[in-house]
Amino acid sequence: MSTDAGSRVAPQPGALIQIQGVSKWFAAGTGERVVALDNINLEVTEGTFTAILGPSGCGKTTLLRMIDGLVQPDAGTILVAGKPPLPGPDMGFVFQSFRLIPWRTVRGNVEFALVEAIPDRHERRRRADQYIDRVGLSRFADAYPRQLSGGMKQRVALARALACEPGILLLDEPFASLDAQTRELMQVELLRLWSERRSVAVFVTHSVDEAIFLADQIVLMGPRPGRILEVIDVGLRRPRWTYDVRAEPRFVELRQYLWERIRALVLSDPQSDFYGRDYGQSQGTGT
Repeated sequence: MSTDAGSRVAPQPGALIQIQGVSKWFAAGTGERVVALDNINLEVTEGTFTAILGPSGCGKTTLLRMIDGLVQPDAGTILVAGKPPLPGPDMGFVFQSFRLIPWRTVRGNVEFALVEAIPDRHERRRRADQYIDRVGLSRFADAYPRQLSGGMKQRVALARALACEPGILLLDEPFASLDAQTRELMQVELLRLWSERRSVAVFVTHSVDEAIFLADQIVLMGPRPGRILEVIDVGLRRPRWTYDVRAEPRFVELRQYLWERIRALVLSDPQSDFYGRDYGQSQGTGT
């Protein structure tokens, strides 16, 4: 099931994040106004996992930053729990860049995010060690960022956000720098952690497979100016790590549909480096 999200939507019961008529533009070097997002309408209900999927440059990260309150819309409104969003301890954000403190260890970086929430240093260390273990870095708890690979640094950033146990978790391609095997393991671990608390998760990705595996709903965005083309219900049972979800007919169907749609968007976009190219019939890679 999919819905056209191009028009305003009536607020739904249990909607924690409400985005109505949101647009965002920036000034180019020439002084010309560049529209990054145009008339975005979206509802995210409590206890759900939403993936935002689309071609590069369609405004996925900008939208995520606006949900967090880091960037303000130029038109429209965003409400989180009925109020304009503000960055804070109940809103966890995992950035594409690691943003680690170089003079703190892995444990120190995770503990730093907990100072206000957990005054007791023993409890703070226990919580930090718990999430460091969940991302598979217990052996490196006393290592410094300079001693870690890029993928390990990203796992530290993920542990830091998860350790705060926020009500809303915003993730901007957190697994993009991981190798294929670690990426799949971390997808499962993220789902396990999310299922324990059922907080709201909004996850930006370029990977079709990742979006289907993780999400309850997939928000498909089109090229700049970024707009929501449709919102698709994934419809696969949970927990998804207990069976071969990629072999399910619904997974295969969604994978083919989404890949073909994104492929068509990229090849028909004059701003794309691949505009107008003929690749023939595609089976899709999904990654």
